[in-house]
Amino acid sequence: MSLVVGLTGGIGSGKSAVAAAFRALGVPVVDADEIAHELSAPGHVGHAAVVGAFGASVLAPDGTLDRAVLRERAFADAGFRERLEAALHPPIRAENGHRVGAWRAPYGVLVVPLLLERGGTAALVDRVLVVDCPEDEQVRRVVRRSGLAPEAVRAIMSTQLPRAARLARADDVLDNAGPHEAIAGAVADLDRAYRDLAAARGDTRP
Repeated sequence: MSLVVGLTGGIGSGKSAVAAAFRALGVPVVDADEIAHELSAPGHVGHAAVVGAFGASVLAPDGTLDRAVLRERAFADAGFRERLEAALHPPIRAENGHRVGAWRAPYGVLVVPLLLERGGTAALVDRVLVVDCPEDEQVRRVVRRSGLAPEAVRAIMSTQLPRAARLARADDVLDNAGPHEAIAGAVADLDRAYRDLAAARGDTRP
């Protein structure tokens, strides 16, 4: 069984860039957000579950889930968010487990933005890697990337684990406060460490 590294971090911390750097080294990566998009497409189990929970009001004219409506309602209404997660999270967790179980590498990376908040996927993970940067930098990056207002970004951040609590639960921290170019070196160091850990567990696969 491969060593499973759970990669998480607050919105705008740089999780996707770090995951891409691991992929560039040939490390298998499973991204829960990517799986969520796949499973919530028409004809898939997540789409059916969400429509079953909320009806056609959450659909765009083309029959896809209206992600803007879902996002707005989820962050405005905790009850709606809980129902949405109850519909989507079980099939996402199941697919996470299926894909991680298919790994044949010494270790792999499972990217889960809410790994520490929701807990259900944490059972798959051997180590927690937190991608971290200052909260003001998180806001700046998300505003630049998505065009959301700063207060909207902070509202999203308020639904996530506080930075200090996230760091307290980390086995490893990648400080991503600096330039994008620094990520590759930091990931290369972690790659060596994780391969050593995998070898120490008795996994000698290349």
